[in-house]
Formats: sequence, C-alpha cells, structure tokens
Amino acid sequence: MSSPANWPQLVNLQQRCLEARDTAELTFLIANETWHLVHYRQACVFLHDRLGRLRLESVTGLVDTLEDTPFKLWVERLARHLDAHPLPAFIAQDLPQELHEGWAEWWPAHALCLPLATARGQQLGLVLYNRDAPWSEAEISVLGLLHRHFAHSLASLRPQRYSLAERWQLLRQKRKRLLLAGVALLGLALLPVRLSTLAPAEIIALRAETVAAPSEGVVKTFHVQPNQPVQQGQPLFSLDDTTLRNRREIALQAIAVARADALAAGQKAFDDQQSKAELATLQGRVREREAELHYLEESLARLNVNAAHPGVFVLGDLNDWIGKPVITGERIAQLADPNELGVMVWLPVADAIALEAGAPIRVYLQTSPLSPLDAKLEQTSYQAILSPEGIASYRVRGRLEAGQSSHIGLRGVAKVYGERRPLAYWVLRRPVGALRQWLGL
Repeated sequence: MSSPANWPQLVNLQQRCLEARDTAELTFLIANETWHLVHYRQACVFLHDRLGRLRLESVTGLVDTLEDTPFKLWVERLARHLDAHPLPAFIAQDLPQELHEGWAEWWPAHALCLPLATARGQQLGLVLYNRDAPWSEAEISVLGLLHRHFAHSLASLRPQRYSLAERWQLLRQKRKRLLLAGVALLGLALLPVRLSTLAPAEIIALRAETVAAPSEGVVKTFHVQPNQPVQQGQPLFSLDDTTLRNRREIALQAIAVARADALAAGQKAFDDQQSKAELATLQGRVREREAELHYLEESLARLNVNAAHPGVFVLGDLNDWIGKPVITGERIAQLADPNELGVMVWLPVADAIALEAGAPIRVYLQTSPLSPLDAKLEQTSYQAILSPEGIASYRVRGRLEAGQSSHIGLRGVAKVYGERRPLAYWVLRRPVGALRQWLGL
C-alpha cells in the first residue's frame, strides 16, 4: 500500500511513464514497476488495438508475450470475459466453470481487474493483478489513481490515424452493419418519388381574344379603362378618322363631278355620235367613284372597335397607345373571360421533365405565398422559345381547379409534378445529365 515513505517512488514511476518512448516500454513499466507501490505476485497488461480487440502486451517477469502458450491463451480468455463482465476484486468462484482449471494451475487465490480508461471515458485496456492475500479498499484506490495516469500516458502514445491494414480489418469487422446499411441505402434509392420542378408562372385567361388594330392609323382614344369588365358590343377604342374623313369628302365631290359629266354626255348623245361613245366611259367612272366611297365608309366604320363578347379588357397603360401609329392586325389588348382562369408556366429547358396531360401543378403567387393554387396541366409546347426573362423555355399551360379564384396577370412560382421515378434517379438526374453534356457520351 502507498504511504508517505514511497511517494518518491510514485512520482518517479509517473515521470518514467510520461517519458516512455512507446507502448511496449510503458506496459513493461506498468507490469513490473507498480509492484513497488502495491505488492502483488503478477500483473498482466492488456490493451485494445485500433480494431477493438484485446491483446496481452506485458506480463510481470516475462520479456516476450508473443508465443501462444497455454497460460497466454487462458489469461486472454479471462481478460475477454472480464472486459465484457467487469469484476474489480474477484476469486475463482466468481468466474465461469471453464476458467477454473487454469486458475488453479497458474494463479493464486485473489485477483484484481482494473481498466485503463482516460478522463473522457475511452477504454484503452485493462490490467489483471493476482496475489495470495485479499485486496484492501486503500490499495484499490491507489491503483485506480495510477491507472488514470497510465491511461493518459497510453493515449498520448497511440497513433491518431488508422493504417490501411487497420482500416481493412475494421471494415471486415463491421461488414454486417455495412451490409445492412447498404441494403437500407439500396431500398431508399429505389423508393419511388414524384419528379417535380419549379418555374416562373403567371395567371392567365384560358379564353382570351386578341384585340388588334382593324387598319392602319393612329390610336385616338379608349372608351374603357384597363382591366375593366365590358359587355358584348361595348366600344373599346377608336382610331383617328381625320385622314379617312377627308378622303371621304374628296370622294363625294369626285362622285358629284363624275355624275355631272355622265349626265351631260347623255344629253348630247341624241345628236352627237362622239358624246354617245364617251357615255359608257363616264358611267364606268361614276361606278368607280361610288366603289371608292363605299370602301372609305366601311373603313370609317371599322375605326371604332367594339367588344365581340363579354369579358375583361386587358391592357397595360393607355398612354402607351394614344397617338401611336399602328398597322393592320397589330395587337393592342386582349378581351379575356375572367371565369376561365389558368396558369402559364415558363419551364426552362435545363429543368424540363416528362409531363403528361392532367399532371398536377401547384402555384405559389407572390401576393399570397401561403395559399397555393392547384391546377391541372392541359397543354405543353413542343418547341422551346425565349421566356419574358430571356431564357429558353417550354410553355406549359394549366387550368385552375374548380373553386380556385385569382386575378389575371398575377405572377409567382409553379411546381409542376411529373411521373414517379426511383429516388436515385431524382438525385442523379441533373449531375448525370451535366456530365453527359460535358463528356459528350
């Protein structure tokens, strides 16, 4: 037992342990020099290797522990049992029957097993002590303090990295867990999930008619305001009629002159053969002037554009069009049915997935991101065109579900769902696609 008289030996042993060059030297000190502080007959030092196996490193009085002697085989079995079922101080009767025979042959009556554990709880090994006398609490306490110091020294000498051989052995020991993890990972990879992609979206009217300029001219005035509901036949806008009205006045004067010339030629035709020959020409000129007047009157009538059916007059800013020259057929506005709403999704080519009619679409508008709208896919374009953001995209059109209300022109993000595929395909689809484009395979 330790006493003030052998404290210098305790300090000397601790210092020598700190100066040990390797684990072999340190375990030799533990097995042979601890005897000066706590008396015992024999000590067996066991250490865990990096793979968790318990190995005999040093025995009191023995220089070599590599040979597989009967004693070594028995004491290793004993150490593995005590590592799994810790017993501080014990005798032969505390052990299983198969360990009794070796005890009677090689060990005295009383034994002690103390672990080599760091302050963080890392188990580095254990030491078995044996002697004829029982172990006292004071001796066990002193050895416990020493063992904490031994464990600290051992931890500083252990390599911090696994060798290739150790890594291979560790994998072999964990092959069952690795196999289970692989099966679980394979099952997860084969788990069917629904493909989806996000793309910019806008609420549109599925039934919308283009309101175009009926002829060349200049926009004069609008009779309704942008986004105003209108009825069938209600005036929408008018083109400037100054040019056509002046041409109509000129055409009226030309008809009057042509009719007067034709009347004079008819009166002279009774006694003048030349006037009789000119009469047919002058009457044809009258009909030409009348046709021109009829065309101008029709053109004047077309300058006022009316609503073809009830709807909403969709237009940006009136000031962008008033006074602007337009050509025949140029789009000015839209006449949309507010009861037939849908969503237009600009699906970028890089994010395109296989889509089928009826696929669900969920729309998250910027005005109400917490209240998504549900829609069903109706149409997908075959060719990609430039989106309003200048990105090559496919136009995907969907119809809002019954009971979904919104406003034409609202924008946001739509999540378009495709067919079900394994989770591995969902994860690797983009990387594999990019790799194929990069490698050209």
